[in-house]
Amino acid sequence: MINPYVTGYCEKLTLKAGESQRFMLSGEGVRKARLQIVRLIHGDENPAGPGFIEHEIAASCNGEVQVEHQFTQTGSFIEVQDPTGKLMLQQGFTVYAFIWPTTPRKGRQGILTQWSNANRQGFALGINAHGRLALWLGDGKEETEVAAACPLVAKMWYFVAASFDPVTQTVTLYQEPVVNAYNSLLSGIVPLAHSSHVSTRVSIAPAPCQRALLFAGYHERGAHGDCVAGLYNGKIDRAGVQGRALSRTELDALKSGSEPPPDGRLARWDTTAGYTDAGIEDQLIDTGPYGLHGTGYNRPVRAMTGYNWRGRDDCFRLAPEQYGGIYFHDDAIIDCRWRPSLEWQLPPDLASGVYAARLRGADIDVNVEDHLTFFVRPAQPSAKVALLMPTASYLAYANERFVLDEPGVEVVTGHPLVLHDVDYLLAEHPEWGRSSYDHHSDGAGVCHCTYRRPVMGLRPKHRMASTGVPWQFPADLSIVYWLEQSGIAYDVITDEDLHLEGLAAIKPYNVVLNGTHPEYYSERMLDATEAYLAGGGRVMYLGANGYYWVVAFRTDTPWCMEIRKLDSGSRAWQAAPGESYMATTGERGGIWRNRGRPPQKIVGVGFTSEGMDESKPYRKLPDSTHPAVAWVMEGVTAEVFGETGLGLNGAAGIELDRYDLAWGTPPDTWLLAASEGHSDHYPHVGEEIMFNFPGLGGTQDFQIRGDVTLFGTTHGGAVFSTGSIAWGQALPCNADIARITLNVLQRFMQDGPDGG
Repeated sequence: MINPYVTGYCEKLTLKAGESQRFMLSGEGVRKARLQIVRLIHGDENPAGPGFIEHEIAASCNGEVQVEHQFTQTGSFIEVQDPTGKLMLQQGFTVYAFIWPTTPRKGRQGILTQWSNANRQGFALGINAHGRLALWLGDGKEETEVAAACPLVAKMWYFVAASFDPVTQTVTLYQEPVVNAYNSLLSGIVPLAHSSHVSTRVSIAPAPCQRALLFAGYHERGAHGDCVAGLYNGKIDRAGVQGRALSRTELDALKSGSEPPPDGRLARWDTTAGYTDAGIEDQLIDTGPYGLHGTGYNRPVRAMTGYNWRGRDDCFRLAPEQYGGIYFHDDAIIDCRWRPSLEWQLPPDLASGVYAARLRGADIDVNVEDHLTFFVRPAQPSAKVALLMPTASYLAYANERFVLDEPGVEVVTGHPLVLHDVDYLLAEHPEWGRSSYDHHSDGAGVCHCTYRRPVMGLRPKHRMASTGVPWQFPADLSIVYWLEQSGIAYDVITDEDLHLEGLAAIKPYNVVLNGTHPEYYSERMLDATEAYLAGGGRVMYLGANGYYWVVAFRTDTPWCMEIRKLDSGSRAWQAAPGESYMATTGERGGIWRNRGRPPQKIVGVGFTSEGMDESKPYRKLPDSTHPAVAWVMEGVTAEVFGETGLGLNGAAGIELDRYDLAWGTPPDTWLLAASEGHSDHYPHVGEEIMFNFPGLGGTQDFQIRGDVTLFGTTHGGAVFSTGSIAWGQALPCNADIARITLNVLQRFMQDGPDGG
């Protein structure tokens, strides 16, 4: 039985008033939905706060809309169009590639194919159901398979080839390991049977399947029409097709790295071609005579080590010839590619804010609802205050499944999982992809995240199962609510805007407010923020563990983000040796601290601990009474404040940042308050621990605290930091936290140097 649902996503996550938005809808058990544009004010349904608040907006797109189930093609592969039929092989041929399979025993997988599984037509070099290299031939009526004598071993490099000689009706398979001390899981000293050479006669010849040649899959016909199935997990390095059967000697030469013979050369895909200092794109270059270039689908991962990686160089810029590996995943997704269900032209005078298309089932009795969130900027900046929604961080956590897949989550968070309907819905739909905290089906970390798919964490009522509280976007709505209650005019902008436009996106504003957890930052975003502060801008950092991970975007696909998590920082996975640099820009990944830009240098505080059992209050420190900064705490009479909040019942918690001169906190920073009393579920962050020893938890380590700081920058700029994710979630219900934040905002809004 299918649980009815209606869902979707927006073509754009951020847009200006006056621009158009398209909505992609899908559902099951629902054929009609009522769509209503709403402005989102608050999401957290915690009874201790104001509850869920949305305002309906008059819009031309409001009304009933048809809903149909839309198919999602998952898996990364490469498609090679062949308009003149050079690869429609009917005569003799050889196909070859270097491969590094990661799940050879998962079932039938295509490596290099021009094969229609539905029509049993064409040829395919692949892996059979028993984990063995195989060649399939089909004439449209029947098919035959020739398999290697021994199975492939996971995460080992091989040179593989298959040839067909039409004169003798013979198929020959070639399988040889290409293992050095660095490139494979196992050393060459392990006595495994890797080599296989099989030659046998067959009774049929392949008939062209009249479809594109594919890397890492084959053509299939399913319930939703044509698709790609037989999706391969692993890497493929340099590959090619010859228009004749190559000899054993010629294949040995290819295995050794020689160029293919010129006679009969149809295609030679050089997986190392196209690298620049700024990375590499999705096109696969054919250096053969016909220029049969390939196009990546669902972004196969580039800038990965190849069969000949020698372990000396850790970046493709140093030795591009050793970075021919292209990593394919059977569950990758960067764009669902659903058809638009409707389009809305935003009014040019639509107020800047957080909006959503609310969907409710119109033809069923059960309550089915969803919100497709998007952010609207003004056509021109219209306020002194900008709320910077950390959409890069929203992408990083989009559709996190680790709470269900990974053991030990409760040990980290300090309490049991709290599952909601959306968690079960997400589990039923693996095609909606994973977050950067998850692993692909073969165990590799997910390094590409996108918003062109349904994203559960972009729903206003969402609560993360592992923490039991709103996380990222729903938590940031508490700041939206507080701004609305304060009556202060503000514009909404996003990380996407900041990345694409740089300083121009924030320069018009006197003050920029961060969200609760702006963890993921591109270099362009960081540069723009620093330039803004140097020019007299003011930032209110209302969260923690921000400015932490390095990410990258392509200008033409800002909806897809790349992440490489390296050997430092709190991380769910770690990039393999030699794979530290991002294909998107050529930058080193990891945390900004390890590239010389710790967050203390720009906002005064940096990540020190995380814990999800409970939040705590702050205690004022002597600096808070100094006449130069006493205005910050004006109206807050108690020495201890922040005892309540929607984020685990306090204002200081979930994740914490601290003041630290050794990591770049400006020396004139005022240390106004610090949290206290955290439990041992708040351990010291791993990047600061050289040796493990007892006493690194919150009850014993003085560095486990959230610090409230203030410092000035050049030309009258300033930064106020709260050192806690829970601060923003305390704004709707804690008068002292709201008062302090308002004091600072009103001061920072002022024109001229006195505002800092």
